[in-house]
Amino acid sequence: MPKILVAEDERDIRELIGFTLRFAGFDVVLAANGVEAIKKASQVQPDLILLDVRMPKMTGYEACRRLKEDPTTSTIPVVFLSAKGQDGEIKEGLSSGALEYIVKPFAPDELTNQVKDILQRLESSE
Repeated sequence: MPKILVAEDERDIRELIGFTLRFAGFDVVLAANGVEAIKKASQVQPDLILLDVRMPKMTGYEACRRLKEDPTTSTIPVVFLSAKGQDGEIKEGLSSGALEYIVKPFAPDELTNQVKDILQRLESSE
């Protein structure tokens, strides 16, 4: 079962994403901010990291850059989840090392399908 790390500062959204992905059969680890996400990523070595962009202590962009600079986490794919869907925001997310950028709000089944699709594409490209 693929392991997914979800970093989201809004508790209700974080819990909803966690519940949704667990219901779909994923092993989910939750983090409340970018600093916590970096720490947990190196500990649990997830198959995929979902990062919110706007978080306290460290933005998702900075967390993504640090994850990509660290040899222990550099190969873990990162996907941004954000309400900020402007072109500049998306470009910054992708240039910081993210694989994709999913704009909020999204339906739970939409998120599950996108995560499954990303993991399948990653698996087939190995």
